[in-house]
Amino acid sequence: MTVTAQKREEVLQNVPITVAVITEELLQDTGVRDIKDLQILVPGLTVTSTQNEAITTARIRGIGTVGDNVGLESSVGVVIDGVYRPRNSVGFGDLGQLERIEVLKGPQGTVFGKNTSAGVINVVTRRPSYTQSAEGEVTVGNYGAIGVSGSYNDSLSDNSAFSIYAAKRKRDGWMDVRTGNGPRQETDDYDQNFHTVRAKLLLEPTESLEILLSGDFTSRDENCCTAVQTTVGGTAAILNALAGGRAVAAPGDDPFDRVAYSNRPTTQDIVDKGLSAEINWDTPWFGGATLTSITASRQWEAINGLDYDFSTADLLYRNADQDESFTGFDTFSQELRLTGSSERIDWMVGAFYSDEELTRNETYRIGPHYEPYVSTLVYQLVSQGLAAAGVPLNNPNNISPDAFLAQVGGRPFGTGFTGLGSLDRYKQDAKSLALFTNNTWHATDALDLTLGLRYTREKKDLTSSYSNPSGSLACSGTLADQNAANPNRFALLRAALASRSTTFANLPVAVQNAIMAGNPATPDIPGVGAQIAGYMCLPWANALHNGRNTFQEMDDKEWSGTVKAAYRWNENVMTYASYARGYKGGGFNLDRVQSSNGLSSGSANGIQPVLDTSFGGEFVDSFELGAKTTWLDGNLLLNATLFHQKYEDFQLNSFLGTSFVVRSIPEVTSQGLDAELMWQPKSIRGLMLQSGLMYADTKYGDNIPGCDFVGPGQTSAACPSVGALYKLQGAQMSFAPKWSGSAAITYEWDIGNLMARFNIGAKYVSKYNTGSDLDPEKMQDAYTVANARFGIGAQDQRWMLEFWGTNITDEDYVQVGFDGPLQNVSPAPNNPFNTFNAFLGAPRMYGVTLRVRY
Repeated sequence: MTVTAQKREEVLQNVPITVAVITEELLQDTGVRDIKDLQILVPGLTVTSTQNEAITTARIRGIGTVGDNVGLESSVGVVIDGVYRPRNSVGFGDLGQLERIEVLKGPQGTVFGKNTSAGVINVVTRRPSYTQSAEGEVTVGNYGAIGVSGSYNDSLSDNSAFSIYAAKRKRDGWMDVRTGNGPRQETDDYDQNFHTVRAKLLLEPTESLEILLSGDFTSRDENCCTAVQTTVGGTAAILNALAGGRAVAAPGDDPFDRVAYSNRPTTQDIVDKGLSAEINWDTPWFGGATLTSITASRQWEAINGLDYDFSTADLLYRNADQDESFTGFDTFSQELRLTGSSERIDWMVGAFYSDEELTRNETYRIGPHYEPYVSTLVYQLVSQGLAAAGVPLNNPNNISPDAFLAQVGGRPFGTGFTGLGSLDRYKQDAKSLALFTNNTWHATDALDLTLGLRYTREKKDLTSSYSNPSGSLACSGTLADQNAANPNRFALLRAALASRSTTFANLPVAVQNAIMAGNPATPDIPGVGAQIAGYMCLPWANALHNGRNTFQEMDDKEWSGTVKAAYRWNENVMTYASYARGYKGGGFNLDRVQSSNGLSSGSANGIQPVLDTSFGGEFVDSFELGAKTTWLDGNLLLNATLFHQKYEDFQLNSFLGTSFVVRSIPEVTSQGLDAELMWQPKSIRGLMLQSGLMYADTKYGDNIPGCDFVGPGQTSAACPSVGALYKLQGAQMSFAPKWSGSAAITYEWDIGNLMARFNIGAKYVSKYNTGSDLDPEKMQDAYTVANARFGIGAQDQRWMLEFWGTNITDEDYVQVGFDGPLQNVSPAPNNPFNTFNAFLGAPRMYGVTLRVRY
């Protein structure tokens, strides 16, 4: 089996890298069309999507970068036909006619485009050939699925050939949606509607020169993605009252009934297009070294509507409009490599350059239910704090929104406006230049030593413009004097609380203010000031952001590389040891960021805008000890690797219920065993077994600094409240199951003049947490997903009829769990107010496909 893991064609068993290779035949058997489908075949690979399909994250060995913020580059890189894609989501789409996919595990910072700290997914699509051929496919399935695709390949002359591929796929949504009073009209979600065209032209003017020109265009016009409630807390009663009916799921509802609540559209419009030219010239230099040039220009754009609160109450939303919701990448890249060999040395030197222009327009629209919801929620929070402190309440039960509004004369103390709360624009320019070399010295006939080295310089600059077009709150600079900046709002809250508690009413006004502001000077009556300030002055309604314009820049210069030693004991056994230093560039948080002290390291409960939203690079030291073995006259391959990876300044992007924060974790370790097996028994003609197993113990380090990581009993004057991320200390990382395994069995046999083919593939993962803050409510139990396909057709493969199913056991599992926006008021487990949501995995799908070939 041939791979290009080191940018030269090599036999898999000779490459001292942990790499899983999925062939064209297996990709077709298991129905893999994109990177997300791929995970069923690769242990240790997890791919998830969240708010829309433009936010897709790949993880290897538990390590990956959450994709909700495009300011963070991907720990797992995606390379398609030699062209690096700037984020995982940009490489998510119909990949067309595939030749193979290689999943390289561990840092690959020497030869693959930009630096990656966790691995690379290397996609190789089919090249044009000089043989005339045509292929077609028609698919129908449940959920109204219809798909058609066709391709044509031919020669233009003795030294040129071309191929063209086109596909259209459409499907109804598999999530039912309750729209309440609208204005959303679509009653299902997670539908599919996309078009793809890919074309290639191969020119070989001389025996030593090859030119491959490629172009592709993909568009997606769909609705995605709603979420379901997995835990329904006390905030649901407020939402229900405001919506005039069921706004979210009821306690006890099964989230896997796949019923979501959303009154606003989740329209997504994604366009991905690009051109590339790959030139390979066998030069007369250095013994006929090959000069390779890959030039690419790509454009990716996404417009996404969103119902931020995932309910039928009208709190926060975003319109699917380019001025309000747009993320776009314009990328130019150039790679040059000179590759040669002598009797003892295989060598390569090269350079890589990329210029990435990122544009993002981000908005929050505030609906009419926002103000009464936040007002009622804050009132309930303070009442809860009073009750916890033993202050007697006239009515110990939670008061309804209607009763509360009546108490304050129908004048809640929230934002005081509706409409376009925030309109922020970001423009980032990132330039990367790298020089690299990768060389293998055949020291003896059995011993190979490899040295790879890369020097990278990355420059980024970001211009940000913040505005609150429809108005905003005059938020104070500190928690303690919130009342000074908003006396009317605090007076209303004070009056409402006084009417509910005689004890509170008899306290001096200064003490009442201290309780509402959560002043630690009154520990005998602990308020919940952080939540009060946070909920009253959330980023999209905070006047301190309005009119801000910032410029940030960074310039990183880093070395990365690898050292490997491989020893071939005989023609069937090779062992190797390797060390790699990986690196992923730093960046900027492309969201409104505020904290308790105006610094990124401050508590996320604060209201001071953070001017410096930068974060540093991510580094990893990776050690591997592996063996690649061949048995049974070459019919059985068994490979295994022990790995230990230690990350420094791991970039964590986490949603805390009201905002996204980026935190640098000083230490993360991932260690374990990775094994794979391929067996084609001689005694059973047509049978093939492929399987893999991974054990990965992936943990955060202890003693993570910062207020967000302060646990119960550790609060202080500097960090007065429990941090939202305190559960991370020393814990197993999210999306990092300790065990995962995959297996695929294919059997092909003759039936008279026909041929039959059967394949079943499955993946098992042990339990893991699906939330970046490790709340126990986001734990996913162990599960297994299986796909199957049976086909019957002509022995010359002119036609084949296939019956297929994905997730054939209809396994229920969560992709990502997250805090209900504005509905998660405390990081403490089992808080009765907290609501948790989740993006679910797809249900069982099945259908039939007819393939024809000429």
